[in-house]
Amino acid sequence: MTDALFDTATPARRAARGTWRRVLRQPGAFIPLAVLALLLVIAAVPALFAGIFGNGDPRVCDLGNSIKGPEAGHPFGFDVQGCDVYANVIYGTQSSIIVGVLTTVLALALAVTLGTIAGTRGGWADALISRLTDVFLGFPFLLGAIVVLNSVPERNVVTVSLVLALFSWPLLARLVRSSVRGVSQTEYVLAARTMGLGWWRVVTKYILPNSLAPVMVVATIMIGSVIVSESSLTYLGIGLQSPAISWGLQLASAQSKFQLAPHLLIYPSIFLAVTVLSVIVLGDTLRAAFDPRRRS
Repeated sequence: MTDALFDTATPARRAARGTWRRVLRQPGAFIPLAVLALLLVIAAVPALFAGIFGNGDPRVCDLGNSIKGPEAGHPFGFDVQGCDVYANVIYGTQSSIIVGVLTTVLALALAVTLGTIAGTRGGWADALISRLTDVFLGFPFLLGAIVVLNSVPERNVVTVSLVLALFSWPLLARLVRSSVRGVSQTEYVLAARTMGLGWWRVVTKYILPNSLAPVMVVATIMIGSVIVSESSLTYLGIGLQSPAISWGLQLASAQSKFQLAPHLLIYPSIFLAVTVLSVIVLGDTLRAAFDPRRRS
């Protein structure tokens, strides 16, 4: 009975639902969502899409086909080792998408936990978390990632995601703290506390559902930034290592052969650019939709 009463007293939540419905009707959101949905399906079942042309196995190589251009059954041509570029680009989607999503999920989980504690508890907890955030913000993102990645024995999808998440959470945590503090002063949250509801119930039922919309917008944009960071680090030889397959590794191997075989660089670059552009456009659309100054 109490929950039903407070559910009707959460205008922020109802406004957020209405905003999401408006977002889904906009071409600026629908098109990148469709592209990202396709990329997620490709990442989930790369063998299905890689098998559309040729044998679909990125590890089946023939040196006799080294740096050959596109031909029947191999629309993207062959790389230096004679491997099918199309199959490698398709399988590279999986690594890049996983790193982007996993890093963002890990960073978001840590940011929501610490930011919520800081925003609701205040006092020494807020001061301690704020100082910890300042310490991590003092490290340049890429420099910190380079130092840590050079220290780990194996650089795979999980370790790279963990390292990137380690340096990605502070800005999200500050945003969560600010949003939580604002929602904590609303009438329905104060009423819930007056009714004697516990801290956990108030946070999970009333504060977080009404404060995470701006955080999710930033987290969406962050996925694109992480994908670019992973590709950049891998290109520099500091990110993913073979036998992993990623767009960054393909770009790194193509740099010395660009004049002889530009297709080695063009196709992974197109996939990388389309993915990042779709994420950024979606994030910008969400940010505009959730901006209270633009609401009608």
